[in-house]
Amino acid sequence: MLRIAVPNKGSLSGPAAEMLHEAGYQQRRESKELRIVDPVNEVEFFYLRPRDIAIYVASGRLDIGITGRDLLIDSGADAEEILPLGFARSTFRYAAKPGTVTGPGDLTGRTVATSYEGIVAAHLAEQGIDASVVHLDGAVETAIQLGVAQVIADVVETGTSLRNAGLEVVGEPIMQSEAVVIRRTGTDGEDPKVQQFLRRLQGVLVARTYVMMDYDCRVEQLEKAVALTPGLESPTVSPLHNEGWVAVRAMVPSKEAQRIMDDLYDIGARAILTTAIHACRL
Repeated sequence: MLRIAVPNKGSLSGPAAEMLHEAGYQQRRESKELRIVDPVNEVEFFYLRPRDIAIYVASGRLDIGITGRDLLIDSGADAEEILPLGFARSTFRYAAKPGTVTGPGDLTGRTVATSYEGIVAAHLAEQGIDASVVHLDGAVETAIQLGVAQVIADVVETGTSLRNAGLEVVGEPIMQSEAVVIRRTGTDGEDPKVQQFLRRLQGVLVARTYVMMDYDCRVEQLEKAVALTPGLESPTVSPLHNEGWVAVRAMVPSKEAQRIMDDLYDIGARAILTTAIHACRL
């Protein structure tokens, strides 16, 4: 069986379970379950702390795993990203009291508090900055107030927590993170079971990104309509009973669907509708 590590809690857990369910895999019914077997799909899921998943996958005990890119890099584990999943996006940045640090160059000789020591140490080394790193398990905003550090490095989403702590973002983002599928570095990338798993997840990603659009238009307007809805390879065009009319079907990006419907209506298309895509293979 394919052995897969899945986050057991936190911001990664719920979206990961939802995506796996959409991909057709059985998921646990109770949060206390640490392992389940999906015999139909020949997969065994292990529910682990997100921060530990890269370590387990790198050991070779598990074939692949879902974790955050930030946690993968911070772990320093011998594992690699093979598919971004598009959820749990975050930005990792430095922050300090206003006016005390204007850019990375001002970090020299300072102490940086963070829960992601591996990421920060690697970034400082890349920038040639000689600074100390203090590891804290969460609530790093208070490190400056209590005099433990002059700078912090943490995940920043809206920046509200930083502002409430009297801090401001410093310099450019250290990295952009999101949920990713990982495997042990150097593992055979052609494993059929792994490839099937990735295709399923890619199908979910596409299904979430596109909708199916159907409409009727006159033949003389077909080229303009097809230009608006080119589909992935080409739209499906079928003649209607009424001469001079055709039915068109194509996948379109869901974010652009309303604009495309307006443009189609303006050129004379009618009976325009969209339907959700639940699964696909491209």
